[in-house]
Amino acid sequence: MNTLMAKYAAKLSATGLCAPGDVLMAALDDELAWSQPTDTGDPRRKLMGAVFAGMNISALLLARPAGVYQAVMVELARQALADGTTSGWGSITPGDCETRTFLHDLPVVDSMGADVVIQALRQRKGCVILNGDEVLVAAFGTVSPEQAYVTFSSMCFACFVAYFADHLLRARQGSLTPERQAAFERIKALLPEDRDDLPDLLPGPFESEDAAREALIQAGRHTVEYGLVDSYFGNISYRLGDTILISQTGSSLDELGACIDPCRMDGSSCAGITASSEYSAHKAVYEAEDNARAILHGHPRFSVILSLDCERLDCPKLGECHRACDTPRAVTDPSGGLGVPIVPGEVGTGPFGLCNTLPAALTGTSGEKRGAIVYGHGLFTLGAVDFRDAFATLMGVEHFCRAEYFRRVARLGGE
Repeated sequence: MNTLMAKYAAKLSATGLCAPGDVLMAALDDELAWSQPTDTGDPRRKLMGAVFAGMNISALLLARPAGVYQAVMVELARQALADGTTSGWGSITPGDCETRTFLHDLPVVDSMGADVVIQALRQRKGCVILNGDEVLVAAFGTVSPEQAYVTFSSMCFACFVAYFADHLLRARQGSLTPERQAAFERIKALLPEDRDDLPDLLPGPFESEDAAREALIQAGRHTVEYGLVDSYFGNISYRLGDTILISQTGSSLDELGACIDPCRMDGSSCAGITASSEYSAHKAVYEAEDNARAILHGHPRFSVILSLDCERLDCPKLGECHRACDTPRAVTDPSGGLGVPIVPGEVGTGPFGLCNTLPAALTGTSGEKRGAIVYGHGLFTLGAVDFRDAFATLMGVEHFCRAEYFRRVARLGGE
C-alpha cells in the first residue's frame, strides 16, 4: 500500500498538480497507513482520521493543488461560495465531458471541519476546501488509492477548463469586472510554457503485434508526460491488418503494459468487452479510412476550452451542445494548413454517441494535421503509418488553441 501511495504522490508532483512532498494520502490495509509516515503535526492528519472514522472508504487524499491549479481553484471556490444558497457551501459546475460523466459537480466548503467535509464527500467523489487564502482538495477511494488519485487529477483538469472557459464566456458577454481581469492576468502569468520538442517515437508501419504494442506503450507514455491527457483518460489504438490493438477502458496511457486489447474487426473476438469505451468510434474510423493506421486521443486543455466557446450566445440548444450541436464549428489556421472540426458526441454507443459523429469528421479531414475535437471532451488525431504524425498533430493543435484562446480574449477586451 505504501508503494501505491508513493507512486500516485509522485505522479501528482510530476504533472505539476501538487508541489513535491506536499501530497498526503492515507490508506486502510491491516491498519491505517500514511504516505508520509512521520507525524510532523500536519493538521490534515486529524481531519483525514476523522473522515476515515465517519465514512466507509479505503483511501483518502488531501492536498493543495499547485501553481495555476491552486490559483484557478481559489477563484472558482470563492465564486461558488458567494453564489451558494447555503452558508459555507457552494459548488463548481464545469462543462467538460469528464465532469458530466463522472463528477457531476464539485462541492465547495469553507471549513476544514470534519463534519462538513464528510457531508460533502458523501455527495461526491471529492470536494474543494477553501481554507483562508488557499484551497485543498479531498478525494477518496472505496477500493484503492488509485481512485483518489484519478478524482483529484480530474478535479484539477475540470477546474482549469472551467475557469478559462468562463473567462472567455464573460468576455463575450461583456460582463468582466476589473477584479476578474486582474485575477486573470495573475493566473495567466502562472501558466507554464508549452513544450516544443517532439518525442522520438518509433517509426512504422509495424508488421508484428509485439512491435505495435511497443509503439502504443511509448506513445501513450509520452502523451501523459507532455501533459496532453490527465489521469486515466484518453485512449490509443493501432490497426494491424484486421485487428485493432487498443488501450483498455480505465487504463492509464503511461502504464499500458498488459492493458492493450487485440480486437478483431469482424467481431469474432470478445476482447472488445474490456477495450476502451470509444472502441466503436476507433473501429468506424478504420473502416472508413484506408489511409489510417493509428489513432491517438488526448484531453489537451485549451483544445477542450475552445470547443466550449461559441459566438451564438442565444442559441436555442444551449445546454445540449455536447449532444446535439448542429452549428458547424472548427479550429482553423489557413496559414498553417490547420482545419480541425469540432463535433458533439457523448462517450459510448448511444444515439448521441461520438461513434456517430467523430468518424465522419475525422476522416473528412486532409493534409498533414488530421484531427477532430469532440465538444468538451478532447482531441482525436490520425496517423498514416505510426504515432509520429498523430502525436505532432495532438501537440500542434493544442499549441494553436492556446494561442488562439488568448487572441480571442484580447479581441473581446478580456485582458
